[in-house]
Amino acid sequence: MPDGIRPAATPSPDKGRAGEGFAAATQKHKFHAYDPRLTAFARANRKVPTPAETLLWQKVLRGKQFGGYKFLRQKPIGPYVVDFYCAALNLVIEIDGDSHAEQQKYDAARTLFLEQQGLRVLRYANLNNLPGVYTHLQQQLEQSPP
Repeated sequence: MPDGIRPAATPSPDKGRAGEGFAAATQKHKFHAYDPRLTAFARANRKVPTPAETLLWQKVLRGKQFGGYKFLRQKPIGPYVVDFYCAALNLVIEIDGDSHAEQQKYDAARTLFLEQQGLRVLRYANLNNLPGVYTHLQQQLEQSPP
């Protein structure tokens, strides 16, 4: 074979090996479209999280602490920005502060939308019992693993 020519079946080194890359990743995890205008809003929210979000992020979700799963903070999905998202688990975690008591209809519509996207939504209103939240998350994974 002449120099510099590879057989057609061998993928380019910058494209990964066969079965890897974008096409393989999209088979494992569904891409969730979002409104690009939400990107700046999500970024701003990541810079000034609520105390409850900071607690859950630092103690449970950051750096694959929870079962080796990667979580993202303030992730745009559709017309919403969710508090925490794990693609491998198809899981959204929402931290409901005091303001959520006044927006129950909005939260219900948001949860319905996310569930229609194939996502499981867990809501926590009180992070004063962080060990209890951790245990509940573990139980949810045991009941319906990825």
